[in-house]
Amino acid sequence: MSALASPAERIVDAARAIIAARGIAGATFDQVARGAGVSRGLLHYYFGTKERLLVEVVRRECEVRNAALEAAIEAADSPEGVLEALVGSFEELLDHGPTTVVMLHEMITLAQRNAEIAAEVAELGRRTRAQLADALRAKDQDGVLELRDSAEVVAAFLSVLADGIIVRTLSEPGYDVRPLMEKAVAAARTLL
Repeated sequence: MSALASPAERIVDAARAIIAARGIAGATFDQVARGAGVSRGLLHYYFGTKERLLVEVVRRECEVRNAALEAAIEAADSPEGVLEALVGSFEELLDHGPTTVVMLHEMITLAQRNAEIAAEVAELGRRTRAQLADALRAKDQDGVLELRDSAEVVAAFLSVLADGIIVRTLSEPGYDVRPLMEKAVAAARTLL
């Protein structure tokens, strides 16, 4: 966390760290305020509710992960390199522990009851797919790979594959997803 970061950025960064350490239920406004070095009142001023703060935390998490994935895809010089970047990014998400994926799914649940959060969740999904589509399109245009469908359809399909494996991981924590990952990689390979 940079000393030059705004109070809102410090709050989001502190919330990300606390949620990673304690989970969503264990992250209180008091802990986040202390971690950010701000008053609880300032936290309420910027975010109002835990749900609004959670939206910002998920948005920031998506930005960080999307930037890392884009950089990995950009560095790839073959279809297998692009596939390795995609798989590596996904495995890192899963290896990071359940906090991030639980946070994303909690946002989806909140979106069922809150139109504002629903709009935010939908926008995050659109933005993530668009960034992935742009990265894949660039590799296609550079001749690194040959997309078998539009970049948008490929990005959406890859997202659906990831979502399915994440749901299985969350619903059955002991389930061995390696065979599913192998099939997902094989399916992705046919599109790249």
